[in-house]
Amino acid sequence: MVLRELIQNIKPLKVCGDVLTEVTGIASDSRKVQKGFLFVAVKGTVVDGHDYIDIAIRNGACAIVCEEIPISPDASSVYVQVPDSADALGYLASEWYGCPSEHLTLVGVTGTNGKTTIATLLYKMFKLFGHKSGLLSTVCNYVDDEEIPSTHTTPDPIELNGLLSKMVTSGCVYAFMEVSSHSIAQKRISGLRFKGGIFTNLTRDHLDYHKTFGAYLKAKKQFFDYLPKTAFALSNADDKNGTVMLQNCKAKNYYYSLRTLADFRARIIEMHFDGTLMQINGHELFTHFVGRFNAYNLLAVYGATRLLGCPEEETLIALSTLHPVAGRFQTLRSAKGVSAIVDYAHTPDALTNVLNAIHGVLEGKGKIITVVGAGGNRDKGKRPLMAKEAVSLSDRVIITSDNPRNEEPDAIIRDMLEGVTLSDMNRVLSISDRKQAIKTAVMLAEPGDVILVAGKGHEDYQEIKGVKYHFSDREVLEELFGLR
Repeated sequence: MVLRELIQNIKPLKVCGDVLTEVTGIASDSRKVQKGFLFVAVKGTVVDGHDYIDIAIRNGACAIVCEEIPISPDASSVYVQVPDSADALGYLASEWYGCPSEHLTLVGVTGTNGKTTIATLLYKMFKLFGHKSGLLSTVCNYVDDEEIPSTHTTPDPIELNGLLSKMVTSGCVYAFMEVSSHSIAQKRISGLRFKGGIFTNLTRDHLDYHKTFGAYLKAKKQFFDYLPKTAFALSNADDKNGTVMLQNCKAKNYYYSLRTLADFRARIIEMHFDGTLMQINGHELFTHFVGRFNAYNLLAVYGATRLLGCPEEETLIALSTLHPVAGRFQTLRSAKGVSAIVDYAHTPDALTNVLNAIHGVLEGKGKIITVVGAGGNRDKGKRPLMAKEAVSLSDRVIITSDNPRNEEPDAIIRDMLEGVTLSDMNRVLSISDRKQAIKTAVMLAEPGDVILVAGKGHEDYQEIKGVKYHFSDREVLEELFGLR
């Protein structure tokens, strides 16, 4: 592609060199640059791409997009100065791949909890309706039926547009994606054309990156500020930030609720461990999901599906056939009558939601034993909150390792224990080995009890000192229950 065509939508401040230069590829990592590539120098949170311009040129870059042109520019390269390289990268990546989001009905889902479930269920819904569809999620990416491993909740702009382009080439009509707060703040979604946006909820998370809750909220809101007039914005009316998200949003605004008047309403009739009987917009149906939080997820899926033009009866039938996403309230049962639930809950609010869902089914007829940890090199402030919520809603709690990453597991556990009062300490055990922690919970459980293993969900690894070791909560439980 000719450079002039590639940069037509980024409004350069200055261009030094021949804009008719032929570009053979695009990269924001100097190590991936090859002969004829355009290198985009992005100022990241850890490194500044501007420091690697010389390396990119040595690797064959013919053009550089940057915020600051070097004092002594290389005569062999074209320099394109922009006010924001991260923002420009999104538009450049989109242009490079032929603006794939414009050829798809692209719907983004953002919020603290529920993104994976909603995006995945929408993908499954539209597959059931016979539409070729794509999915970009924390668990896995799909280009119609092709499974592509996921490395980030929202990939970098080049990978993201590459996947969207692949969807277009494969004949996909719809695409559903999780939109993380990191991706919004880092402009990874710049240049994408969304047909719809969904807000789930907002509670404390990722403050290691955003620093304040206000900054975290602002990042989420930017997604809705970015939606065009032709799109729809669907928000949770029961979340205190639900209306905030849609303030000044140009898209057509809609709300869903379990508590108040809204465009899409639902109520729970009965809850069991194998599903929930609920009513959506006056229609009764049984779903294979448990908990109030999942009722919100299903209602969001229903609302988005209807806004995308699907008939009500088909939508309700499809909802009743769907099953939980991997690692989201996955239930196992032992021969002696102990139930175990594996869930990705890794924030205080998500943990509370899952435990309340268990209480809603148990109705005091069994004990809850919770196994929970907290990730290393992440928001330390939520660690004591996680333990506090677990203890307040469980009969016994075993605090253990999650993904300690580069921190010491025992140090993370000590941080969590700060949220436990002295009077509650007799109900809490600390076992840093996660497998032993789960094994202990199984030994303590009696028929009718429920074990919640929270935090890792679908993950099949444990990250320790930069190394990912195979580890699956579900596999460990299956082994201990004699199901493998």
